Amino acid sequence: MTTHSGKPRCSWCPPDKPMYIDYHDHKWEMPVHDDRHLFEMLCLEGAQAGLSWYTILQCRNDDCKAFKNFDSSTDAQLEKILANDRIIRNRVKVWSVRKNAQVSLKIQKGFGSFDAYLWCSVGGKPKVTFPCKHTTTTAESDAISKDLKKRGMSFVGSIIIYTYMQVIGLVNDHITGCSLALRAKS
Repeated sequence: MTTHSGKPRCSWCPPDKPMYIDYHDHKWEMPVHDDRHLFEMLCLEGAQAGLSWYTILQCRNDDCKAFKNFDSSTDAQLEKILANDRIIRNRVKVWSVRKNAQVSLKIQKGFGSFDAYLWCSVGGKPKVTFPCKHTTTTAESDAISKDLKKRGMSFVGSIIIYTYMQVIGLVNDHITGCSLALRAKS
């Protein structure tokens, strides 16, 4: 448990990093229903593989600009993006954004929205876990991961999908005593 300004937070949230505090208090595990934002967060979770989330938060705005909000890109545009030293410049991760965007668009057509596709996995409302079990995967993350891979997405393993589920509010794993855990419980 960490505190900042007297507010108890999850232990992963360092009290000396304002960017993390803002992320924890205003974004993490807040239910998201906008398809563009859902896809953006999926891309960022995939980009995090092997890196710290703090690195991703620092690059987030530049990533969004580089990918023009994560719409599909041409080969030439992807090569230009790879030259940008303000983003995560892993070739496989950068190229996966386009492939994943194409799959996401197909999912939107099939389900009406990416939102509908994702939220049906938890019955349409956040899955609240008290006390927090500190797990890295669940049956739901396994199922979503398997389905997204089958559809052709990359960087969507079950661990990535579980952290994605946390980021977009499909699950609420704030630790017991965190001020946001108390809010979610009520």
